[in-house]
Amino acid sequence: FFRVDGICEAFNMVQRLTFRRRCTYNTKSNQQRISKTPGGRLVYLHKKKAGSIPKCGDCKEKLHGITPARPKQLMSMSKRQKHVTRTYGGSRCHKCVRSRIVRAFLIEEQKIVVKVLKAQQAAQKS
Repeated sequence: FFRVDGICEAFNMVQRLTFRRRCTYNTKSNQQRISKTPGGRLVYLHKKKAGSIPKCGDCKEKLHGITPARPKQLMSMSKRQKHVTRTYGGSRCHKCVRSRIVRAFLIEEQKIVVKVLKAQQAAQKS
């Protein structure tokens, strides 16, 4: 206890915390949280980096139905957690896949139309 202007206040000592690893800089890989042990001590627990949600390669939109994870975790995860059962499953979103299919179909249709027009012109000449 100490006295300031006639008011008695309690002064609690704050427990000092030390890093548990060698890195002392506040970097992305050295983030930590404070945890109280069963013995009442305060210690740092190092946080793991959060996994990012995969994004569509065309429109950069987040892909639905895919578990966000770090690369090392992705290696041990099963395939059903890393993609959706569709063409371009874990790589492109449904909108981009649809537009690709429609585009391919229209290109094929255009080729057929060109062939028919050439055949008609050849028939007219002869």
